[in-house]
Amino acid sequence: MRHAPRGRITKDLVAASATPLVLAILQKGESYGYSLIQEVRELSGGVLEWSEGMLYPVLHRLEDEGLIESFEARGETGRMRKYYRLLPDGKRALAEERKQWDAVHAALTRAWRTA
Repeated sequence: MRHAPRGRITKDLVAASATPLVLAILQKGESYGYSLIQEVRELSGGVLEWSEGMLYPVLHRLEDEGLIESFEARGETGRMRKYYRLLPDGKRALAEERKQWDAVHAALTRAWRTA
């Protein structure tokens, strides 16, 4: 297992958490790339620092899987942006992701209590 510098999350855990985080954020409403990066930073208290190079492959994969869709619209500044929104299959995928993460969290919590 690779260890991250103190206070940072390993790349493996960042990658594993990317799909449920994106789906959960988009469940609240449509968003665009930079906004998603900022939301992840806020939700993690600054521990998760995503880059565009990490986020956009995830967005493209989720779009290819039919979980999200993209569209262009003008942002608050009047500039055209590519936005993403959750599709019905994405809502179902998010529910499944949550079950899996809840199971992992519960197992880790029990393991750490006995350590």
